[in-house]
Amino acid sequence: MSEEISYEDFSKLDLRVAIIREVHEIEGADKLLELRIDVGKERRTIVAGIKEHYDSDDLIGKQIIIVANLAPRKMKGVDSHGMLLAASDKDHKKILLLALDEGAESGWKVS
Repeated sequence: MSEEISYEDFSKLDLRVAIIREVHEIEGADKLLELRIDVGKERRTIVAGIKEHYDSDDLIGKQIIIVANLAPRKMKGVDSHGMLLAASDKDHKKILLLALDEGAESGWKVS
């Protein structure tokens, strides 16, 4: 387990429901995909290391949870504006996106 954090630290995270609208390959990236997502009234791009675990076509329309207030980071030349949440084994040989019950809408806050 990681170091314990306070409730105040946790409350700084802005977790949101998003829908993947487009998926693009990133030139020279073996593990990364560029995802264009819908977060309620906003569209943004995130980069995720899930290429070895998901077919691009299977990701379109999938609901995910993102950290919406993560500072942007350039990865393989693409600005990533957030991070998706996923579960993985300790060696990252298996990665699974977190699932939502039906009925969630993009932009909803996760708490």
